[in-house]
Amino acid sequence: MPPFLLSRARNHHALTALQFRTFRLVCGGQVFGNIGTWMDELSRGWLMYQLTDSVVQLGLVRGVQLVPVLLVSPFAGTAADRYSRKALLLVSQLVQGLSFAALALLIVSGHVAPWHVYVTAVIAGTMLAIQQPARASIVTESVPPESLTNAIGLSSLIFNMARLLGPAMAGAIIAVAGTGGAFALQAACLLIATVWVAKLPALPHPDDGANKGRRESFARSIVEGWKFSWRNQPVRAGILCTTIVSALMFPFTTLLPVFARDLLGVGAQGQGFLLAAMGFGALLSAATIALAGHRMTRGRVMIDSSIGYGFALAAFAVSSSYPLSIVAMAVAGLCHVHANALVNTVVQSHSPPTYRGRTMALFNMSQMLSTAGSIVIGLLAVVLGSRGAVAAMGIAGALGIVVLAWRMPGARRIQ
Repeated sequence: MPPFLLSRARNHHALTALQFRTFRLVCGGQVFGNIGTWMDELSRGWLMYQLTDSVVQLGLVRGVQLVPVLLVSPFAGTAADRYSRKALLLVSQLVQGLSFAALALLIVSGHVAPWHVYVTAVIAGTMLAIQQPARASIVTESVPPESLTNAIGLSSLIFNMARLLGPAMAGAIIAVAGTGGAFALQAACLLIATVWVAKLPALPHPDDGANKGRRESFARSIVEGWKFSWRNQPVRAGILCTTIVSALMFPFTTLLPVFARDLLGVGAQGQGFLLAAMGFGALLSAATIALAGHRMTRGRVMIDSSIGYGFALAAFAVSSSYPLSIVAMAVAGLCHVHANALVNTVVQSHSPPTYRGRTMALFNMSQMLSTAGSIVIGLLAVVLGSRGAVAAMGIAGALGIVVLAWRMPGARRIQ
């Protein structure tokens, strides 16, 4: 792109956050890191289903990957408020990439076993737990407050472009080179992301309140972060909304291999397109937030979108038509990001720098309650079938959001 066009693009109100070099570097790392992570969303489940033919183990491998996020996130959030966020990102992305490379070698050599998939899932989940609060804090500090919604919208746009590309790439590569080829590319993506992070300038620590936190134990610091998050009503409402969506709605992706292979008969590449459709809807949502997020009533949008998410999942569950399933996935993706990105903005904008790592860790923990949901939906599929399990969880999630809006009427008015 010619320099004058690049300059005009950066100055456009939808891209104002890109005027800041640190934010651009974070975005570069996000592009490759998210593509590798979203490829893993398809390739790990597909590998486990190939090895075991078990819907229960599909739920377990997803759950095992997210358990360390729940356990490590409180410590990761405190670490992000105390130590170098750049160093945390560098080390965690490098280790995640090496875990993908190890699994690729095991597959190619013919020695892969289900326990290898579980162990590397734990490693990848732990590294993600370390990355998330560190990256979110860097994003917040890389732009002025008036550009925060735009920055989060653009970050969400990158995330969902990866959601669009990653699974489709994984499905295509599995069809040509098997799961070993997919994991090898995932490893390369994470290593490239690490190179981008290495270019970040030295970033300042939070203010003196965080330095005081260095004299406290990790446990006390974690508890203080939890107390702040509960007492701050917008943060509490956002985290509760994310908890319901993550525990009851997002786990439906665990059963996508069953829908793709057994119910819709479209195979791994078809599953890639289902996830890509969800990514396309998410991409539209993220673009809308980047363009007009500052004009939205965040609370109303996050509540209404979460309810719509549940009904989209019910439609997906009962559909026997692949094109209709694609449409339902696109709607689910749009609703998911409309809720999630605005909750993210609420939590960050209502948290001071000294608490931001810990509130974002709690936000990420609430997202990772899909761990429990993945296990539950796998067990429900044994009793109700895969369609019944997805429909039941989606409707339960929508009802949960209705109850939240009823008990916290101020949630819809959050700006």
